Amino acid sequence: MENSRKAAGPVSLATIAAATDVSISTVSRIVNGQTHRASPETVARIRQAVDALGYKPNQIGRALKQGRSRVVAMLTANLNNPVMAMIASATEAALRDIGHVMTLCDTHDREDLQDEYLQAMRSQSVGGYILVTNIKSPGLADFVARGEPVVFACRPNPYASGPDASRGFVGIDNCAAGAAAADRLWSRGCRTVAVIVPMEGSVVTKEREAGFCRRIAELGVPPDRLARAQAPGLSHLDVGYAAAETLFAGPTRPDGILCVSDQIAYGVYRSAMERGIRIPDDCLVISIDGSDLNRWIAPWLDSIHVPYAEFGRHIVLQLQTIWRGETPGAAILPFQA
Repeated sequence: MENSRKAAGPVSLATIAAATDVSISTVSRIVNGQTHRASPETVARIRQAVDALGYKPNQIGRALKQGRSRVVAMLTANLNNPVMAMIASATEAALRDIGHVMTLCDTHDREDLQDEYLQAMRSQSVGGYILVTNIKSPGLADFVARGEPVVFACRPNPYASGPDASRGFVGIDNCAAGAAAADRLWSRGCRTVAVIVPMEGSVVTKEREAGFCRRIAELGVPPDRLARAQAPGLSHLDVGYAAAETLFAGPTRPDGILCVSDQIAYGVYRSAMERGIRIPDDCLVISIDGSDLNRWIAPWLDSIHVPYAEFGRHIVLQLQTIWRGETPGAAILPFQA
């Protein structure tokens, strides 16, 4: 071909046809492996054009033409949280690569909405379900009992225990992440420390807190030098702000704080700023999440980085295992301490 540069935009069958001076139907047949009706020279010319121009088959269109259900439902909570949006984006891209489309539902961590969405998606003959966050609910209990194709991310299956709880799960070792946060604070010289958690915490936040408290005690911080602050509400921004107000108003100001999520840390920073407390000079704040946004909006924040951008690929691999009729394991991804 004279022009071997890949096209800047999407490359269609018509693009390949124009570049090779053959019909679109001929290009379509050869791209789909039906080469018997074309000469070897034509087949070679079309394949060269496909490679040179970077043509990618429309897997979604193929799936729809074959009449297969390729819709996967993702249920998550609080899409205003950059972490949730990152997981959703990565999963949608991974599903698209294998010819599936994704529908996204925000449950707002409400039992009734979770069940409503599960039922609605089931009525649409959805081929698989992804629960990025979940809470116990009658509808979810029914889904698990029926053996629906469900993958859990971040929070494991709440209706399983022991090894079964990790099957079909994608996440990190949250206890270990909490311990890593303790090591980070200790290495930076923090000896009067605190941890801030939501009052309505999930298994994720509880495990992060437990790992932190256990490790900080092992390092030698006495119980009277470890404060625990919490606040009610589903918004981690509000939780962080309210808990920090209580913490900073106390008789002993901590020199290091673990926030079990980035958004809690943002709330803490707002409270500190209003009180004239300099972060990180007066108090080191560390979180567990490590959103990519932090380098833009929170350069003051020290974080344990969770590879949320990698979750999508592993979620899809778990779904494919289930679709093959096999029992999925757990994908526990490494965090960056």
